[in-house]
Parts: sequence; structure tokens; C-alpha cells
Amino acid sequence: MNKFLDLFIKLGSVDRRIIFVLIAVSVTVPLIVSVDKDVRITANSQAVFDTVQELPVNSKVLISFEYGPSTKPEIHPMSLGLVEHIFRNGHKICATALWPDGNFMSTETFNTIAPKLNKKYGIDYVNLGYKPGAEAVIKGIASDIATLYTKDLKDNVLGAIPMMKDIKNINDFDLVISLSAGFPGTMEWVQFACDPNDIPMCSGCTSVQVTEVLPYIENGQVNGVLAGMPGAAEYEQLIREEFTDMDRSSAMALKGMPAQSIAHIVIVLAIALGNITYFIQKNRKK
Repeated sequence: MNKFLDLFIKLGSVDRRIIFVLIAVSVTVPLIVSVDKDVRITANSQAVFDTVQELPVNSKVLISFEYGPSTKPEIHPMSLGLVEHIFRNGHKICATALWPDGNFMSTETFNTIAPKLNKKYGIDYVNLGYKPGAEAVIKGIASDIATLYTKDLKDNVLGAIPMMKDIKNINDFDLVISLSAGFPGTMEWVQFACDPNDIPMCSGCTSVQVTEVLPYIENGQVNGVLAGMPGAAEYEQLIREEFTDMDRSSAMALKGMPAQSIAHIVIVLAIALGNITYFIQKNRKK
């Protein structure tokens, strides 16, 4: 028995650098090997997919980019999946950003998806870019976009953009999607734009933020939410089942999920082992 406990103490006292190496290996190997594994679809991810899928023909969708490089691994795969899904169904997208970094995220998304689907700027999509002001920006979009934006991110006069001629305010959109990593984000879109004007809304957010969004879903103010990388992976799987010509190997979140899962297991085991070692040593000192 003592030998067994001594083994636990040795394992629990391993150099932290070895743990760092184990975590690095647990993340790197699944990415290199490209483990192909389906994920279980949750109700909230299915609700987001169904909302986009059931939009009327030639709908207009407003997507707000409220995340940056620090949360890109979780939210950017959602952005790519949503934009591709919307474009493939023949709808138009108007993008805005409540965070300065949102300009880079939206630009990268459109530059990735639009060319391969032959979508034209100004006709199929428009990027209004970042405006400071948080809730004030949302209220401006809700009432009159032209008073808030005179030019788009590419410095085009808004009135000269074909797609914007029939878009005056939030009521001209069939759906609002908030890709949010914090404030301002999903909650503010609900409170100041979508709920007062009865506009359908979906959200994509980090895993730690999803608990803040769930009450709005239960109240019927938000249709569904993509929660972190698991939500992004679920959405990637759904759209690849719908559009069989899409290459599964390009699904960022589906490729990242095995690495994330294995890394989490390694971390949990290390924590458990450390705690067991602590209690063994504590009891021996009594």
C-alpha cells in the first residue's frame, strides 16, 4: 500500500515542465493527425441553423462582429460557417462591428467566403465597419442607419451602394446575428434593437458567456446560440450535412475539438493527481 501511495506522490510531484509538454503534445498531435469525429448537435445550435435555413427568399441579415484575436479560436469558425450558410441560401449580409477588432474579423471572414461563392461586394454584402458608442450605435442602427454611417468600411458613400438602397433601419433586416465575446454584444442587441422591434435574433459567443445568453433564449428573445468552439463545430457539421459539396477538412472547429477535448482531459487528470498527492502527504504528516 505504501509503495502505491509513494507512486502517487512521485507522479503528483512531477516537474511542471513535463505537464506543459504533455499538454502541448495533447493539443498538437490531434491537429496533425486530423482526427475526424462527429459531434452531438445541441438544441441551441440546431435552433440557429434552423433559423437561418428557414429565412424567406432574398432575406437581409445583419451580422455584428464583437470579438477579437483573443477569442478568435472560439468565435471565428462560427463567423465563417454562418456567412457561408447565409450566402449559399441566397441571402444578403450587412456587417457591422461594435469592437474595433471586429473590422479585421469581418474582413477576414468575407475575404475567405465571398470569392469562393462568387459573391459581390455592394450587391451581396456590405461591411459598415466599426463605430464607437456601444449602445448608442445599436440605437442608431435601430432608428436610422444613414444618420450613423455615411460611408462603409471601404470608404464608399452609403447611398451609392446598391444593396443599401432598401435598408433604412433594423426593421429592414430579417435576422440579426451577434458574434459576441463580451460588452457590448448580444445582450445590448436584444435590449436596444431586436426585442423592441420584434426582429429575430441569434447569437454566437464564447463558452463562458453562454450562461448570460440562455435567459434570453428561455424568454424567446433570442432564437438560439452557438456556444464556443463546441457550438461552432456543431454548426460546421450541420452545414456540411446540408451542403454535401463542402470540404469537411476546412472545418476549423471540427478539427480543433479533439485537441481541445484531449487537452482538457490531461489538465483535469493533472489537477486530480496533484490534489490526491496533497492529501496523501498531509495525512502522513499527522
